[in-house]
Amino acid sequence: MTEDLSPAERYALARLRAAEQATALAPFRDLYDFDLDEFQIEACRALEAGKGVLVAAPTGSGKTIVGEFAVHLALTQGRKCFYTTPIKALSNQKFNDLVRRHGADRVGLLTGDNSVNADAPVIVMTTEVLRNMLYAGSQALAGLGYVVMDEVHYLSDRFRGAVWEEVIIHLPESVTLVSLSATVSNAEEFGDWLDTVRGDTEVIVSEHRPVPLWQHVLAGRRMYDLFEEKGDKREVNPDLVRMARMENSRITGPRDRRRGSPRREADRERERRQRARVWTPGRPEVIDRLDSEGLLPAITFIFSRAGCEAAVQQCLYAGLRLNDSAARARVRDIVEERTADIPDSDLHVLGYFEWLEGLERGIAAHHAGMLPTFKEVVEELFVRGLVKAVFATETLALGINMPARSVVLEKLVKWNGEQHADITPGEFTQLTGRAGRRGIDIEGHAVVLWQRGMDPGALAGLAGTRTYPLRSSFKPSYNMAVNLVGQFGRHTSRELLETSFAQFQADRSVVGISRQVQRNEEGLEGYRESMTCHLGDFEEYSRLRRRLKDRETELAKQGALQRRAQAAAALEKLKPGDVIHVPTGKYAGLALVLDPGTGGGGRGPAQHRGWQQQEGPRPLVLTAQRQVKRLGAIDFPVPVEPLERMRIPRSFNARSPASRRDLASALRTKAGHHAPPRHRKQRAAGADDEEIAKLRAEIRRHPCHGCDEREDHARWAERYHRLKRDTRQLERKIEGRTNTIARTFDRVSALLTELGYLRGDEVTEDGRRLARLYGELDLLASECLRDRVWEGLPPSELAACVSALVYESRAADDALPPKLPGGGAREALEEMVRIWGRLDALEEEHGISQTEGVGQREPDLGFAWAAYRWAEGHGLDSVLRDADMPAGDFVRWCKQCIDVLGQIAVAAPDGGDVAKNARRALESMRRGVVAYTSVG
Repeated sequence: MTEDLSPAERYALARLRAAEQATALAPFRDLYDFDLDEFQIEACRALEAGKGVLVAAPTGSGKTIVGEFAVHLALTQGRKCFYTTPIKALSNQKFNDLVRRHGADRVGLLTGDNSVNADAPVIVMTTEVLRNMLYAGSQALAGLGYVVMDEVHYLSDRFRGAVWEEVIIHLPESVTLVSLSATVSNAEEFGDWLDTVRGDTEVIVSEHRPVPLWQHVLAGRRMYDLFEEKGDKREVNPDLVRMARMENSRITGPRDRRRGSPRREADRERERRQRARVWTPGRPEVIDRLDSEGLLPAITFIFSRAGCEAAVQQCLYAGLRLNDSAARARVRDIVEERTADIPDSDLHVLGYFEWLEGLERGIAAHHAGMLPTFKEVVEELFVRGLVKAVFATETLALGINMPARSVVLEKLVKWNGEQHADITPGEFTQLTGRAGRRGIDIEGHAVVLWQRGMDPGALAGLAGTRTYPLRSSFKPSYNMAVNLVGQFGRHTSRELLETSFAQFQADRSVVGISRQVQRNEEGLEGYRESMTCHLGDFEEYSRLRRRLKDRETELAKQGALQRRAQAAAALEKLKPGDVIHVPTGKYAGLALVLDPGTGGGGRGPAQHRGWQQQEGPRPLVLTAQRQVKRLGAIDFPVPVEPLERMRIPRSFNARSPASRRDLASALRTKAGHHAPPRHRKQRAAGADDEEIAKLRAEIRRHPCHGCDEREDHARWAERYHRLKRDTRQLERKIEGRTNTIARTFDRVSALLTELGYLRGDEVTEDGRRLARLYGELDLLASECLRDRVWEGLPPSELAACVSALVYESRAADDALPPKLPGGGAREALEEMVRIWGRLDALEEEHGISQTEGVGQREPDLGFAWAAYRWAEGHGLDSVLRDADMPAGDFVRWCKQCIDVLGQIAVAAPDGGDVAKNARRALESMRRGVVAYTSVG
């Protein structure tokens, strides 16, 4: 009420309003039909004042408004703005948003395989594209005023995170950086680092969700609130806790008490439903319940592609229909328009008609295995409200703008690539953050389905932890090293890398470790006093006892190593057709050797360094129980000898249940009468060891051996030893964390110098070629070009070879060797594996470890046959059937092959045909579903 203000106050307020109207923020705010939140205004003001900003806010809170203000500022000032995103799908989405606001002539797109209006003042791009531009010294950087890094928390991604730090470090000082992040617990630490490397940076953190989120557990017919408000406190719902306690106590064992025999899972599930008052609702039941309560549209996260497809089918079979006839007609019109370019012959292969039926009913799947065009259509229909139930893998949570009223989590466990693990608080926050559409919903809802054994307290801990720490994954790569040395020289490059967030975090962590070392040293002094003995030097006596224990442990290890070596030597002699008895493990018993597993690599997933030496042969066997499994050294603690020989039919197919059954039956008939071999226990190695005898004699002669309180002193001595060992480890950790990135860079540079890519501060011709190759296997690709491995290969065979540089199999480790094209391609692929082996050994010499995120993984040959056939011009139906691969995966790997082929076309040396054939291979792969898909 201005009437209540004094003239001076009214004058001051008028001046403030006039000053605000003179800013760039005022007309920007007028572009939106809602008022900006306080954190958005604060960030925009900091930007206009010339500061960089880090904005950390929950998913769906509108932090991209700050990025759009940077675009507005750039256009107002006649400068450029680059808007970077982590994934192409998000780049496409942001491009369309900015085109609608600023016009197609002022906005461009660069995503590696898409280039639209590349000279525009505003360009949306993936972060890798900007990194490549910085290293290449692109002319497009001229006049650059602002860079927006959307989803900057991606820098903790262990595979791609380094790219974000490279961009932040190498951007020109004149560029203002706008970093948009999910809510992370160490935003201030990240902001301090940005302040160090980019100059004045304002950190704006908001944990406020514009749409409140309610957490629920759906159990049987009842939906429980996870939390109960009691005054200012929020506690776990006592009704839910009581129900969980009762139901978890009802869980019966896996055997039928009456007969003592195992029962089928279906029988047990039926009994549980009869006995229990609650159960895990089925997928159609969940959607129907959400629909009846007005909680659609909903995204159900299922951590499995097959599970997402199965969920859609289950809903269709259950007769669910979420759309009326008018909505069905609109869906069909949009789908037919968006897929008009797909040939009719491909539609059946892609499962188009089944997919369309689900869409018309308002139900769809969304996962990385789908054709990208299909995913885009699902996203568009969901945003328009024409698809109301989406079953998705967690990839949907990564930035794509698909908010829902509700989010459903089927389970709180997912496969992380190595094992089934509980989802983290950060992942839970990211997934449930989709619930609640700003400007549409009053509140959002996160629903977790009841599972047997669920702990409501643990779930409340997940839901109550709103933030997670940002951890750097930065490591110098070979390509990075040659690019840096080429631009700055080795010394300056080393100093630049020392400014990384990884080193910043390592240096900060050393402070806490140093304090712990000081506390440990005080504790050591106390332990030393407590173990003092009046008869002699107990520390000396304790050392003798420890030497004895260490010697006994060493001999036991030697014995175990010797037994493993004998077992490995016996496995080396196995041949296909040998019948053996697996001595231990899950697959103990009779088995037939299908493949001795003594060959090197290139099959299935990449093997780690020294695999053959450390693990030994890994035979692929058929067990008497009809299972085909690849066994490891752990299954053979003792040597194994063939019991019989059997002929393996040429028609045998390990994937055919009938083939496995027939051969397993023949195995039992042929060798079922053999009893398991008996192995005599060997005499203990320490029984005849002179050093052990000598140490025991010294211990008996020592004065402290006769002390009445000897064992009491020994316990203090043991604590002293453990604390001293821990202190030494902490001291080593301090040494290891000091200059870690620079030391890794030194090792990488030393290897590149040995290979002739660097010569002091000079980058050689080979080094300049490596500088143009970006990818996980950059050095291997460069070596193949230098050794002319691909010279003379026709385009389709070159495509097969390049696929090994990008592809990583999802198959299990016991997968059969992949099918390869013949002729020159097979020889070239084998040579690539040999070169990798040489590089791997060289990396080991230089202390470069793949486990640290540096180094070259083994090339994976699993996509070579599919890439070859596609480049040869074969139809999609036959290629996908042969590859046994979803269309989305096929398109993604083809696009990655095309990307690397483009790099090879530029980097290949003159005087050969590799560059020409790479361009031809690229064009032959860019056809059909690969060509008309806009998102990779």
